[in-house]
Amino acid sequence: MSKVAIITDTNSGIMPEVGEKLGIIVIPTPFMIDGVEYLEGINLSQEDFFKKLAEGADVSTSQPSPGSTLELWDRVLEEYDELVYIPLSSGLSSSCQTATMLAADDYEGKVFVVNNQRISVTMRQSVLDAVEMRDKGLTAKEIKEQLEAVKFESSIYIMLDTLYYLKKGGRITPAAAALGTLLKLKPVLQIQGEKLDAFAKARTANQGKNIMINAMMNDIENRFGGFDARDVHLSGSYSYDLDKALEFKKEVEEAFPGYDMHMDPLSLVVSCHIGPGALAIACSRKIHL
Repeated sequence: MSKVAIITDTNSGIMPEVGEKLGIIVIPTPFMIDGVEYLEGINLSQEDFFKKLAEGADVSTSQPSPGSTLELWDRVLEEYDELVYIPLSSGLSSSCQTATMLAADDYEGKVFVVNNQRISVTMRQSVLDAVEMRDKGLTAKEIKEQLEAVKFESSIYIMLDTLYYLKKGGRITPAAAALGTLLKLKPVLQIQGEKLDAFAKARTANQGKNIMINAMMNDIENRFGGFDARDVHLSGSYSYDLDKALEFKKEVEEAFPGYDMHMDPLSLVVSCHIGPGALAIACSRKIHL
């Protein structure tokens, strides 16, 4: 039986030290902040990140260099027969395409890059599924095929607390941001595979949470065939307000009896564009082997 390594990055919400406990390798996501490189989960914590964001620092995301990726693969393949690499969705970053091209050059049959269009808590679930499949004896190729077979079987809705960071990143016009702020709108965004898209506008936080819960109910009923907690993972996420997140978790679990909702901080790559105070609900189809 082949010895299979699982590699992901911190966009999954799994930090390197947690990865060690899971028996996987987690690559820290690089960020440039005021011209200095930081690594998520190494020398950049959630608190540090949001503090710098509030101070008006120039923050931009990056990706591991091709050279460092190849060095890691070579080092891992000295101990393992093959590896599964689960990066951020190709719809949100070029890191997946880069890794796929690198793997095609000299690593055919050894490195299997998974493009299953996930981020944050749904990406985390893909990693946990990969670990389970590895432990059950599946090959790297089989793990990749299973994960990509359900790549669009996930859904995320995110309610923003502020429009400031969307305006700062050029994703909405200053006029639209000013009007939204004046009207105290709470935009609800969605991720269903490829990218972050507008979904709805709420006038209050409570209305926004209801929109997300109802949208998720609709997805579970119509996209996933009305499956229950035995067939669907339900998750939540947030940016920098744990108390508000735990309150939302309670509301979601009341709306979805029988589900145990996992809650994690949002990936800093997403938080960079939406700022603090965001809430999210997510689901993904369970893989039954």
